Amino acid sequence: MNDFHSTAFFVKHPFRIEDLKVPHRYETRKRFVVVKTIELSKIDYDNFVADLCVDRIFIEENKGLCHVNEDGVWRCLLVKQRGRSDGVLVMPDGRDYPKYAAYYPGEEDEL
Repeated sequence: MNDFHSTAFFVKHPFRIEDLKVPHRYETRKRFVVVKTIELSKIDYDNFVADLCVDRIFIEENKGLCHVNEDGVWRCLLVKQRGRSDGVLVMPDGRDYPKYAAYYPGEEDEL
């Protein structure tokens, strides 16, 4: 489990990564912690971010790790392309696809 803890703008039922990169109201940010990082090949990551509505086996296998804890912190997955620092924070909320997702610009960048 990664120990970084920050805030992000989670979007409900996003279709593609562009839906996560639009401006959001500051007060809608949620605190999160990454419980597992999933690294995909370039083609698999490109496929994932092009259609976030599709069930994914890697989400199905790890959705039990994700929930909002008693302090309101979103425990989520970080899905990224191998070799890159940016990616998508995924909160499946019991689903096999990202019911909620947020763009993660990378550890060296501010959220």
